[in-house]
Amino acid sequence: MSEDIRHRIRSMMPAARAELAELVALRSVADPRQFPPEECAKAAEWVRSRFADLGFADVRLERTPDGSDAVIGQRAAVRPDAPTVLLYAHYDVQPPLEESAWRTPPFELTDVSGRWAGRGAADCKGNIVMHLLALRALGEDIRVNLKLVVEGSEEQGTGGLERFVEANPDVLRADAILVCDTGNAAVGRPATTVSLRGFANVIVRIETLVSEVHSGMFGGPAPDALAALVALLTSLRDAGGSTAVDGLERDQTWPGEPYDTEQFRSDAGVLDGVDLLGDGSVADELWARPALTVLGIDCPPVVGSTAAIVPRAGARLNLRVPPGTRATDALDALRAHLEAHAPWQARVQIETEAVGEPFRASTDGPAYRALADAMRSAYGVQPSMLGQGGSIPLCNVFADAYPDAEIILMGVEEPLALIHAPNESVDPSEIENLAVAEALFLRAYGRGGVTGSAHDR
Repeated sequence: MSEDIRHRIRSMMPAARAELAELVALRSVADPRQFPPEECAKAAEWVRSRFADLGFADVRLERTPDGSDAVIGQRAAVRPDAPTVLLYAHYDVQPPLEESAWRTPPFELTDVSGRWAGRGAADCKGNIVMHLLALRALGEDIRVNLKLVVEGSEEQGTGGLERFVEANPDVLRADAILVCDTGNAAVGRPATTVSLRGFANVIVRIETLVSEVHSGMFGGPAPDALAALVALLTSLRDAGGSTAVDGLERDQTWPGEPYDTEQFRSDAGVLDGVDLLGDGSVADELWARPALTVLGIDCPPVVGSTAAIVPRAGARLNLRVPPGTRATDALDALRAHLEAHAPWQARVQIETEAVGEPFRASTDGPAYRALADAMRSAYGVQPSMLGQGGSIPLCNVFADAYPDAEIILMGVEEPLALIHAPNESVDPSEIENLAVAEALFLRAYGRGGVTGSAHDR
């Protein structure tokens, strides 16, 4: 039965590449300061029209509270007792960053060593094309009620869809929600993401002097704000590199799939001879323990600096928070640590920039079992369960709004995709295999029906 699905999807891959090229060419960065908003509007309409062609009769653009448009629609099954599946993706993309760092034009889908390169090719336009392939392969043989949401501001983190769901909970209510914005362990190694770290972002500023003073005349007793900041940042890690924020547990272990050390070094591009950080396994440090990253520092640049003591300096910090710890509690601990460890009684100001709670999926329901079988059939290997260091706040909103729904995170991304970085790409085999898996899942999940499904609530 799976071979007919495979044959149909494989025969559609050339057309899928052409469609992905059209989508990638739309510079849908949801920030009007960087790209024209018309590019997002074109991408939203592109998505709307494609799903309208697949029987989503009411598919439409819904303006969300942050001003972005989400593509929302539904397609009913023939059986009234059929379960409801919500398909999710997003059409907005990260900015390309330095275009000179790209080996190929960022908004032109290009074949590179068997992969398709371009901004959004994997994150997340490849998942939109994957949904289209799965549904086209099934044709009229779709035995579930389908709902669709493709949002337009996910990469900006402005919360438009989250607030829309909170205000309109019945619109996207479903029994199973496929959040297609994560990915596999590696090419050909299928996985679902069952754990997401939350985050707390702060900006810390230190002041020690009224203004710059000559380092020759005052250096020694005059407190250096940049040195104070360096000392404060150093206090956030122990000698082995583990994050060491007072009051935060850092001995948790990851119970799921391990992450091979050498594979991680390769995936992360760690230079030869440079140590990995922390005293746990790679999976422990990635998915089960807090992780502090210094995202940026305000201080004089090397070129143009003078022989003067720096009176003020600042840093932007990102604290990743594992499930089991509230992000708000982690934020409180980080703020208290920064205030307590500032040297020389330097003046410290801390600004909270953003907070997002962690997420852990429940994996013992019928949708997870059906998807595991579908992935095994599509890929020929047993799927695994992974954590992810990134945060998707929408998952917690879905969990709160639809406590009975199974939330499944998956997608065409994998370590070689380089999402958010220059030279993003997707392996076309991931689009094909995941489309086969999704089609098989929709067929199997809809066979028996679900009593009291979301379609009836």
